[in-house]
Amino acid sequence: MNAKTAKPRLILFGCAALAALISVSANPRPHASATTPSPAAQLETRCGWFSNPTPANIWLYDRDGEWTIGVQGGYQVENDWDWPEFKRGQWVETNGHYGYGCACMRLRVEKESGHVLEIESARARPLSACRKDRALNKWKGQL
Repeated sequence: MNAKTAKPRLILFGCAALAALISVSANPRPHASATTPSPAAQLETRCGWFSNPTPANIWLYDRDGEWTIGVQGGYQVENDWDWPEFKRGQWVETNGHYGYGCACMRLRVEKESGHVLEIESARARPLSACRKDRALNKWKGQL
């Protein structure tokens, strides 16, 4: 190869490399989103305070943290699910019919974001079960 053909080939190679770099940075590999369960995110049973203080705002507070089921105008768990069936005396009304109760839920969570990704089932428990659990005392101010 002579000097006359080497320089244009070098420029062409440089342009191709730059185009490839721009293409890769403009279209990065997708990362797992906060709502996509990782392979390690398995269904688990979590028990604690089930809080619904206002429309579409729902959390479960357990010994490990605050789990967001839904936020009005924001995140909402995607699948349809049945609420715990609270009997008389198992639900504390704090805002009309909104309030909190004690529940166990079979669900899948995304631990980094605190989002509930899927709810398989939910069952109400007596308020005394959560009140007696010392690990749940830290949530009294949230209810």
